[in-house]
Amino acid sequence: MRCEFDSTTGIATLVMQMDGRANKINPSFGEGLNRILDEALATTGLKGIILTSGHKDFCVGADLDFIYKVREPQAVYDVTRSLNALFRKLETCGKPVVCALNGSALGGGYELALSCHYRVALDRADIQLGLPEVSLGLIPGAGGTQRLPRLIGIQAALMLVVEGKLVRALNAQANGLVDELVSTEEALRASAVAFITKTPNAKQPWDKSDFKYIGPQPETNECRQLFAVGGAMLTKKTAGVFPAAEAVISAVYEGTQVGLDAALQIESRYFAARATSDNAKDMIRTFWFHKNAVEKQEGLPRAENSGFTTIGLLGAGMMGAGIAVVSAQRGFKVVIKDIRQEALDRCRAHFDEQVSKRAKHAPQAERDAISARVTFTLDVVDLAPCDLIIEAVVEDIDLKHRVTREVAAVVGKDTIWASNTSAIPITDLATAWHTPANFIGLHFFSPVELMPLVEVITPKATSEVTLARALAYVREIKKTAIVVNDGYGFYTTRVFSAYIMEAAQMVAQGHDPVLVEYAARRAGMVVSPLKVFDEVSLSLAVHAVGSRERWEGKKIDEPGLNLVKRLVEIGRAGKLAGKGFYDYETKPRRLWSGLRAFVEARPAATSFEYIQSRMMLVQGLEAAKCLEEGILRSKRDAEIGAIFGVGFAPNTGGPLAYLDRVGLKNVVSKLDALAAELGPRYAPNQLLRDMAANGERFFEAA
Repeated sequence: MRCEFDSTTGIATLVMQMDGRANKINPSFGEGLNRILDEALATTGLKGIILTSGHKDFCVGADLDFIYKVREPQAVYDVTRSLNALFRKLETCGKPVVCALNGSALGGGYELALSCHYRVALDRADIQLGLPEVSLGLIPGAGGTQRLPRLIGIQAALMLVVEGKLVRALNAQANGLVDELVSTEEALRASAVAFITKTPNAKQPWDKSDFKYIGPQPETNECRQLFAVGGAMLTKKTAGVFPAAEAVISAVYEGTQVGLDAALQIESRYFAARATSDNAKDMIRTFWFHKNAVEKQEGLPRAENSGFTTIGLLGAGMMGAGIAVVSAQRGFKVVIKDIRQEALDRCRAHFDEQVSKRAKHAPQAERDAISARVTFTLDVVDLAPCDLIIEAVVEDIDLKHRVTREVAAVVGKDTIWASNTSAIPITDLATAWHTPANFIGLHFFSPVELMPLVEVITPKATSEVTLARALAYVREIKKTAIVVNDGYGFYTTRVFSAYIMEAAQMVAQGHDPVLVEYAARRAGMVVSPLKVFDEVSLSLAVHAVGSRERWEGKKIDEPGLNLVKRLVEIGRAGKLAGKGFYDYETKPRRLWSGLRAFVEARPAATSFEYIQSRMMLVQGLEAAKCLEEGILRSKRDAEIGAIFGVGFAPNTGGPLAYLDRVGLKNVVSKLDALAAELGPRYAPNQLLRDMAANGERFFEAA
């Protein structure tokens, strides 16, 4: 960190440039900033201060290594109080202070910007601003919950902070997050100098005697209603399992009742409680450490780029259309082949709609260029130029073999084939391809345009080069990849199937379906199981079980499966059919009351805790089995795959972290009790038994 004083203008530029690639807020950051601020304030002739960064980004926020390790609330409180004192010193120093945002300002970095009198940012598309702390189980801890409501209004601030929304610099001025946007570094400095020249006695709005909030004022009925409605909406959306979001609302509400200095103390108390909670530790580990490692593809073979120019897609359904959208947007040519013209027409309509949505701010010429990259065809010969073929036809191994052989006859032996199957072993599918080393699984999730994950499946015959190129392609289309070994259902499908089938099982055993749905949401599951069962289709689930039975060579006879089969038989096949577990033909959507007629059993014991525990434990058990069987290559992939692929409870940090928090001895005891009650499929695997006996965890306690 350094102070550069220009004696001709009287302006001191404080350049933040910590060791490493980015500025992170930790105790040494505070010490460095305080030192150069004192140096500037002691300079004779000082007229104003410009705060900027010597790195690409302005400041990426708190040093999460520090927060992850600290366990004492008082230690965290002391650090935040020291940082808040520094930020108050900056904004009350008696000189105008301008924040020149030459890069992204996230979390504590944007809180630092808020403590300046004026914020000017470059209008680069890659620059983001905001307070994303709730996504890590935290709240802003350096004034964000207090200054932002005072800057843009309580309602607008809550909408941003409670959801941890980041705002592109291009939109930041309209949202009130910055005062000005400029296009060049030169204009950035010129704007800062102009503000200092025009406003020698700059003062923060909240430090003025006549300060008023934008919008509803504290202690008015309108403001009280805002908090009441906001709290109710949050509970409806999150089922009350994201304490960080609730803490934001509390900190903002309490802070509006007092002056800023007292409000900052309130925030510090909430931050210290959240930062030292188990929930935050689990979320930081998964959403920061694990996610970064997965996105960097650490420990995996790497190609500088995929080398693909043209992507072939077999199957013009929603999955194929989605893959086409994300590929064409990233510059790939795409050829979509189907056997039905009506399917191609629907695919084209969906493609055009998605391009219009996703590139709505792009010039028309750019949207036209994206569309021009895609060819829709009935002729297999049109796939000849493709260097990557992604098969996305229905889950039927005979059909997949047939189309594989058909395409193999028209493409070269260097072409890489990827199946988008969600369950069928890639080894079995590869028998129809001329070069097994070039065969891999790329399991996308629906809707492809929105879901960030791709599960990459590698049978033993897949070459390192094929894997490296496939991973490069996933990077190029801006997706996150986990890599798993081959086996029926791979990883994510096994965990997801365990979730929805356990819900059906409990309903079939007489448990209240309303309680089943609510228990899942209260556990943190993104979508309740019977609702998501309807969305993926009950008939497809029955078909998938049939495939699994053929692959395993044994009949699956479970009450839950039998219930699903009966629903399909009477036409209740899911959301697309207009009815499944829910009725969709009338509003509001409700669970079908006729379910009771299909259930004769009555459970020996039922409770909210019992239902919730069963639903979560079977998913954790499936993850542990995949780890023991070698399907999973790493524990981090278990967490990222379940959360980003199938909506496992993000508040837990993932299925293995969930087991850790329950305690593996307790997990084994609970599973043994379920096995005694319901049968051997609930029995803990040997890995869980051994770890419990040795007092081990999947992840080291923070």
